Amino acid sequence: MADVIDIEDPADPRVDDFRDLSDADRRPDLPGRKGSVIAEGVVVVQRMLDSRFRPAALLGVAKRHEQLAADLAGRDVPYYRATAEVMAEIVGFHLNRGVLAVAPRPAELDAADLLATARTVAVLEGVNDHENLGSMFRNAAGFGVDAILFGDRCADPLYRRAVRVSMGHVLRVPFARLPHWPGGLDMLRDSGFQVVALTPNPAAPTLAAALTGDRVALLLGAEGPGLTEQTMAAADVRARIPMAAGTDSLNVATAAAMAFYERVRTS
Repeated sequence: MADVIDIEDPADPRVDDFRDLSDADRRPDLPGRKGSVIAEGVVVVQRMLDSRFRPAALLGVAKRHEQLAADLAGRDVPYYRATAEVMAEIVGFHLNRGVLAVAPRPAELDAADLLATARTVAVLEGVNDHENLGSMFRNAAGFGVDAILFGDRCADPLYRRAVRVSMGHVLRVPFARLPHWPGGLDMLRDSGFQVVALTPNPAAPTLAAALTGDRVALLLGAEGPGLTEQTMAAADVRARIPMAAGTDSLNVATAAAMAFYERVRTS
């Protein structure tokens, strides 16, 4: 069982990794600072425990410790137990989920290694909204996408909000950064992937017609501007999601979910 340490003083230095999470100038989950990865809530903490992200400590109320007891059995990690009031003073706001875990960032994965065994990957360009990013990871997990690759100008997938919105799946769906953009798409093509760029252009074929490869990379761009023309030109084919007249686009996380489903349906 993890060591349980009661915290009564919010200023206790042992919980500094959880301090002032609402303060942009002090947040420990920013890459330019400690770069810690923070999981919120029982389900997300459980997914962290079952991932390559190894928690250094947990902070939570007594009830959450009871719920996590089986998951923490045999792990050498402290559980800092506090009341909801003390926890709120440490964190900077009242945390409804009642438990946090903090882990150091492991080394980044290599894109070539992920491509070696993948059949379906998502490739993102300019997706800089953390909630959209978290939702895309959750969708990717739900539809069996093997990996997510990052091109240019994407948000940090390990930012606390992205981890929370993904329900912890950002900790489980592997991701990596392409070394060059959009030249890195050649790596996918060389690995046998059909590179499919999503577009709202009504002249493009539908996804159902366009998805012909045994291995597929789905390119998704930022909500609003979408993929750049340079990236579109680097794809093998452009494809659209059929929509009713009078609508021109979908939320990027919604579009990703539909593309992932279409890939499952046609593969």
